[in-house]
Amino acid sequence: MLTRVEELRLIAQCALADDRDAFGRLVEAYQPRVRRFFLNLTGGDTMLTDDLAQETFIKAYVNLRGFRGMAGFGTWLLRIAYNEFYNHMRKRQELPEEAATAVTPADDTGSQEAALTVRQALALLNDSERTAVTLFYMEDLPIKKIARIMQLPENTVKSHLHRGKQHLAALIGER
Repeated sequence: MLTRVEELRLIAQCALADDRDAFGRLVEAYQPRVRRFFLNLTGGDTMLTDDLAQETFIKAYVNLRGFRGMAGFGTWLLRIAYNEFYNHMRKRQELPEEAATAVTPADDTGSQEAALTVRQALALLNDSERTAVTLFYMEDLPIKKIARIMQLPENTVKSHLHRGKQHLAALIGER
């Protein structure tokens, strides 16, 4: 992971000098996080994840001059990813339950069934609960950053997390 100083230096190189190599380093640093975020939101659909991640990084590159540094670059990038996912869902008028059928196998065969169960259960949560749970438990982001990404009050994020956790427990318990 990049230090805050390295991150800001790379952003400045990209924005001021149109340095594509610097942006490539940012992509390398944040691609795993963005892909993991999309994999959880899409129920494991790797093709859709790759498409959405690519669109996210393109939008980030185009809008890099608009990055103000009020939040960290990772938070700003996940906000773009969040918007990209929900814009895609609106355009395709796709239900998250449909994405659950496209789950890819987990790397560890011992946890393959558990990963499948969790991804399918995540796909059944409503959008707000799924996003809050994904950002908190899978991206290890604090409530404050999640609230910034989702553009919601912190207490609303806590409510989505609480309900999402309850729904996940009920859904996983049914299997």
